[in-house]
Amino acid sequence: MSAIPKSSAHLRGVLFFSALALSSLVSARSTDTNSDQAYKALPNSPAAWSAAARNDIKIAYQETYDNHPGVYDAQNPNFRKNLQRAKERGLALAAKVTNAAGYKAAIERFNVSLQDGHAGAYTNLTETDLPPLRWPGFITVWRGDSLYVYASEAGGPESGAKVLSCDGVKTRDLVMKNLFAFRGIASEPGAWWVLPRAIFYDVGNPFITRPKRCQFAHERRTFSKTLQWQLTNDNFNKWRNESYNGDELAVGMTEPRPRLFWVAMPSFQPNEKERDAYRTLTADIEAQRQRYLDSDAIVIDLRHNQGGSSTWSKQFARALWGNDRVNRRLQAFAQKQEVWWRSSKANTAYLADMVETLKQEKQVEAAAEFGKVQVGMQQALARGDTYYMNTKDASDETTLTPEEAKRDLANDPPAFNKPVYVIVPGQCASACLDALDVFTRFDNTKLIGAPSSADSTYMEVRQKKLPSGLATVIIPNKMYVNRPRGAGVFYMPAIPVTDINWSTATFLKVIESDLASKKPR
Repeated sequence: MSAIPKSSAHLRGVLFFSALALSSLVSARSTDTNSDQAYKALPNSPAAWSAAARNDIKIAYQETYDNHPGVYDAQNPNFRKNLQRAKERGLALAAKVTNAAGYKAAIERFNVSLQDGHAGAYTNLTETDLPPLRWPGFITVWRGDSLYVYASEAGGPESGAKVLSCDGVKTRDLVMKNLFAFRGIASEPGAWWVLPRAIFYDVGNPFITRPKRCQFAHERRTFSKTLQWQLTNDNFNKWRNESYNGDELAVGMTEPRPRLFWVAMPSFQPNEKERDAYRTLTADIEAQRQRYLDSDAIVIDLRHNQGGSSTWSKQFARALWGNDRVNRRLQAFAQKQEVWWRSSKANTAYLADMVETLKQEKQVEAAAEFGKVQVGMQQALARGDTYYMNTKDASDETTLTPEEAKRDLANDPPAFNKPVYVIVPGQCASACLDALDVFTRFDNTKLIGAPSSADSTYMEVRQKKLPSGLATVIIPNKMYVNRPRGAGVFYMPAIPVTDINWSTATFLKVIESDLASKKPR
């Protein structure tokens, strides 16, 4: 899908939407044509806000039921039950809504109750519609299994201080109550590396109790502080951005020191400039492959990446390891996998729009692939079939086992066997996870950083703004059947990086240390 709008109001929803719907093959480029207009007017009374929440949750439920592939998924018999539960829980909260912040919380309760990072809804409320964002003068980050202070204004807890509890409630329990009750999936370790810091963002949610006094531990001493909630300032914005994934590098390759190459992939939803940078990167690998074969290591930096199109990671992998090597291993990895598209009228129209967009972007291969899918969906719709089953071409089929697929063939280019470090952030989902599926087919790949997020088997999402304009529903179009990485499965790092500062310098130090440990003494 296209990137969720990063307005201030949305960002205070915590910059992470439980791996919210990012397409596994190509990012969705548009919303439905009838959803371009913003809401005409906000509800003007507590009763009107409650009515809007109830109505929008009912419509979001129906849009999901009518179009989501999970509704008829035999491998997920609980989907309908979860969808019904989401509606009931959302409506229960909607009955108590009196303002914009309550409306937002009710939509979030509907969304989180689905426990599906590729479905749900989000609000379109702006910063001026909601209560002013407040904070206690410090920013926290989750590292390993605890919450730590990242940075603090004068008089606040020191950087590095561990948050033990607030108002007698242990930190983990507070996170469950105030955060995961409204967004994220608590069973995914990656979500813990991203969301918990938001217990110290006051977004005006009327259904939680804001912490008042917290206990900290630092340098063998414990202490308590009464929180001084206040309007946010420049420090809040600066520290929040820095603490998320560290510094963000532009798409492309740098060489921090001779023979160590750093490949930044902060987004798989690239704009035109970034698409050109990816193409240049791949062309450089292909043209100067010997240079990289002689390297000490290659670092693939996925910090800030929240998915998009898996095209970019596959193209890079094929250039680095060899086209046929990558294809054989992926075919063996996913030889039983099938892709089924929910052939509803709205989903089919969306695919037609996507194909035209891909043509305009000159993504010829992707446009051809999705053009075939669109025709198949149209035919399935005409027949009254629930799904269009995208069968594999004969050239894509293989009977090789994963071990057999690892064997080099005579026509393969020289093998790339130098260490590959992949920096994984906690929000890595969808096409970012697809990239890990590809990179980890090779034994010289080592994951470092945080546990990844996880996916359901539902992908290729579109957005549809609800008639009120106050919220947008997220609808995946396809599902994987027999995907080797099952629903809810995540990647764990071989080297966890629990430093509070996730800067490039920090990761460079970790990587250099690991490389040094392998050198003969």
